[in-house]
Amino acid sequence: MFAEPVPAPVLTLRLATRTDLPVVLALLADEERVVDPATVMVTEAYEYAFAEIDADPRNEMMVLVEDADGQGEGGTVVGCLQATYIPGLGKGGAERVLIEAVRIRADRRGGGLGRILMERAVARARERGCGLVQLTSNKQREDAHRFYAGLGFIRSHDGFKLGL
Repeated sequence: MFAEPVPAPVLTLRLATRTDLPVVLALLADEERVVDPATVMVTEAYEYAFAEIDADPRNEMMVLVEDADGQGEGGTVVGCLQATYIPGLGKGGAERVLIEAVRIRADRRGGGLGRILMERAVARARERGCGLVQLTSNKQREDAHRFYAGLGFIRSHDGFKLGL
């Protein structure tokens, strides 16, 4: 007898809600292991930052949800990213999008979820009329650099930071 084929999981990219905050913080807490969202302390600073992102039409905290109900409800959050839309005079006045905080749950990496997350975020930026997608990646994260290059991203600038 043949086994019934297992249906592919439904993946939905949607805006994060306040109830997603512990899961997003867990994804950001450790890239090497799965962190239980129940162990994450959601501080007042995180609450404030999330509320600011949520209220700003130029910022989106997005989650990739597996096996949601078609509207992105229910299911399991397996990835996240933040997109910030930046107006500018370059690129003919088109917005650009800065993508940050890209994470796929540690136990789910290597199966194409990161590619799906990024492709959907890029499609969202394209629909919005953005002329450029940009991101930065820690110089030590060579696997991430290969991943982004595989998506068509090109190294073009050196980034600088000044802690305040």
